[in-house]
Amino acid sequence: MRSWASLIAVSALAGLLAGRCETGPELADPGAAMSITVSSSAFADGGDIPRRYTCDGDDLSPPLAFGGIPSGARELTLLVEDPDAPNGTFVHWVAWGIDPAQPTLGEGEAAGGSGTNGFGRTGYGGPCPPPGPAHRYIFKVFALSRPSGLRAGATAADLRSAADGAVLAEGTLTGRYARE
Repeated sequence: MRSWASLIAVSALAGLLAGRCETGPELADPGAAMSITVSSSAFADGGDIPRRYTCDGDDLSPPLAFGGIPSGARELTLLVEDPDAPNGTFVHWVAWGIDPAQPTLGEGEAAGGSGTNGFGRTGYGGPCPPPGPAHRYIFKVFALSRPSGLRAGATAADLRSAADGAVLAEGTLTGRYARE
């Protein structure tokens, strides 16, 4: 009897702790296979981001393509972040309003809506790490079951909040960049 009560108590505690974890937007249907392919003709996943797309070059956003978009998607959103920044994750792009029926962004093309990046500007701000080892830049796309409703200047936290409970699928592309 005592071990049964202990098991119930441990299960209840695990449930409480799990409810406090913040891992990002919740999926709309946690049981579905939810993977978007994110790719760029400018660099391979895990490869080096060409200088052209950084603060040392033209600071243009790279071309992106998204595949495997679920049929119920109403909007695609995009976050580009550097988790290796010295002071914690740095946001390079907050974007939304990408039409799932035309799941691409050309070189330098703005999304339907853009928020505030870590540079304090709206739109894309390319990799610009301090000298040293390469940083990772994660391009993360969410397919939402509803429009995000975001307004100009929205932050990464605003995008995550708007996506909460509406994510049908997601995918990432990781690029690397180092400065001498």
